[in-house]
Amino acid sequence: MAVSHLLYRRLAQLPEGDLSRVRANLVRQDTLHQIAVRLGLPALLRLGEGESKSGGAARPSILADALEAVIGAVYLDAGFGPAQALVERLYEGVEINPGLAASAKDAKTELQEWLQGHKMKLPAYRVAAILGAAHKQTFEIECEVAERGWTERGVGASRRAGEQAAAAAMLQRLKAAGRNKP
Repeated sequence: MAVSHLLYRRLAQLPEGDLSRVRANLVRQDTLHQIAVRLGLPALLRLGEGESKSGGAARPSILADALEAVIGAVYLDAGFGPAQALVERLYEGVEINPGLAASAKDAKTELQEWLQGHKMKLPAYRVAAILGAAHKQTFEIECEVAERGWTERGVGASRRAGEQAAAAAMLQRLKAAGRNKP
């Protein structure tokens, strides 16, 4: 909510869909990870022995979660005003501009919008395979566009990452097919 408030103050002229995409870009793991590193959060984490030995203090997902926990702790301890002030200080070094709306559109969202724009049904995703040990799995995901009878695969360290990769592959195929029409 604090990031939404910050955005509305800085980019009130943007349509709500663009504001939502900019917000998504600002609260995604990569951005939170960068802020956590800038704060020196990795050196302050107390991790279990296994996580510590496997480099958990440098893992983007752990650092992003830790930063969110710090913001949540400030909110619970002192209320929304101080939490909002903290968020504003944390985002002082982060570029916030209307161009973030375009870069924040992930492959799944872009594929969905492309299909809807062409009056096609939404894609179906399914897990084709899960590979690797439980602590370091790789997900192979299929993305199907029924109207075309096409399936594309993507691989990622999480189901979501695999879905994004599969959606990107499908979107690329659909756009290429559109360019290759006589």
